[in-house]
Amino acid sequence: MLLLTGEYLHVVDNKSRVLISNKLRSQIDVDEHGSNFYLVFGANGILCLYPEKYFEHIALAVTPGTTAPDEAVAFERISFALASKVELDSQGRLLLNERLRKRAGLKDHITLIGVRDHIELWNSESWEQYLSDNMVQYQKQVSQARQIVLHEQSKQL
Repeated sequence: MLLLTGEYLHVVDNKSRVLISNKLRSQIDVDEHGSNFYLVFGANGILCLYPEKYFEHIALAVTPGTTAPDEAVAFERISFALASKVELDSQGRLLLNERLRKRAGLKDHITLIGVRDHIELWNSESWEQYLSDNMVQYQKQVSQARQIVLHEQSKQL
């Protein structure tokens, strides 16, 4: 199972490289998920890094016939055109494609966050705003989830 967590502040260097924290990389089982990544333009314009074998499973899981044919073609075309297989250099740095970086609006100060099965790259200011905008809802969901778990545990006693 893949369970990426945490938030890590980084600066994009003058060669458009960003360090992918060893704390994030060490959460990935290389034998199961591969040592390389796919850089993908994800939901809400966020750049995402998926471990290579995990992304390949996702790409193959998208089945034709679940949406209208023209929507399926557009989805497939854009998904694969905007995804690229990437390797980290020997120091764990990722070279950011300038075109994707521009499309995602990434500046020099970014925050990498572990989001279960992938890593998202956010402008640090945008990430802080997202947290501020969504913290109350998050706290409600955590409380509800905890109550469900406690209720299930009490039934087992």
